[in-house]
Amino acid sequence: MVLSPARAAVNGPVVVTGADGFAGRAVCAHLGAAGIPFRGLVRALSPFTAARPDMLPVGDLVTVSSATLANVLRDARAVVHLAGRAHAMRDDAADPVSEFRAANVAATEHLARAAAAAGVAHFVFASSVKVNGESAPPERAFRESDPPDPRDAYAISKWEAECMLGDVSRSTSMPVTVLRLPLMYGPRAKANVARLTEAIASGMPLPLARIDNRRSLLGVGNFASGLETLLSAAAPAPRTITTFLVADTVPISTPEFAHAIATALGVTAKLVPVPPWLLRLACACVGKTSTFERLAGSLVVDASAFRAAFGWQPPYPMAEELGGMARARYQASPPPL
Repeated sequence: MVLSPARAAVNGPVVVTGADGFAGRAVCAHLGAAGIPFRGLVRALSPFTAARPDMLPVGDLVTVSSATLANVLRDARAVVHLAGRAHAMRDDAADPVSEFRAANVAATEHLARAAAAAGVAHFVFASSVKVNGESAPPERAFRESDPPDPRDAYAISKWEAECMLGDVSRSTSMPVTVLRLPLMYGPRAKANVARLTEAIASGMPLPLARIDNRRSLLGVGNFASGLETLLSAAAPAPRTITTFLVADTVPISTPEFAHAIATALGVTAKLVPVPPWLLRLACACVGKTSTFERLAGSLVVDASAFRAAFGWQPPYPMAEELGGMARARYQASPPPL
């Protein structure tokens, strides 16, 4: 029997998927500090999660049994779905489109339909600003009302997952909130942020000094705070799917971000003034045009709708989030004396 969201446990736990990941750890820590009960779902137990009763191993969300999902979703009032296959600069999968669809669409549908059957009152899906597009002029901020323009397999899979969740919401009455997120940074950040941080820490010269762009970013602590605010509000009306862009208040250029990381690390960023046209040509010659666009292109989002809807402002300045990132890095690998 499919329970109505109105019958979900008002004070039940929030179920967080991907709880052992970069964003998941921050979200679970924030919810715990705020006194909000949660259950963290992980693929398998790790040294970080093994001794924690609030972390539950469920395996692959594509193949996990309906009985297992029903058990971990019992009495839950909300689901925050962070797990998925992330965007990768190098993708060695034989069929990356199918891999992304399995992890980001099929798994999301399996979880969402189980959540609806369990009477969950609110399903929150972490999507990507890449659904809007890859870049935009600095003066043209992306908005929720813009037509989607996903360009790669990752972005397409996120857009398809959003569309699928709309169908699930309409057919089950479970409301869905989609959060389209820009590049996130903070403690234990991975991928591009991790690579940039390690390059700066090593003293490597970087050809970024002449780049003049604006990009919206999101500190992982600010993301967790925004989620708490969203989850503390009344659940949306049944059969609704609402999309929000979420970001830090002020966009920043790539050189500014590099200098901010360096300051947090206590080093100097060695940025070399290479003309952007030359950097573009060099990237094109080695098949890295997309890398140039991520470094030099602008991508600004208008996140005012989320802030207005929930009366929320990002509480953590970039320096504080990056300071936490530097401390986490040094805890994992202390700097030489």
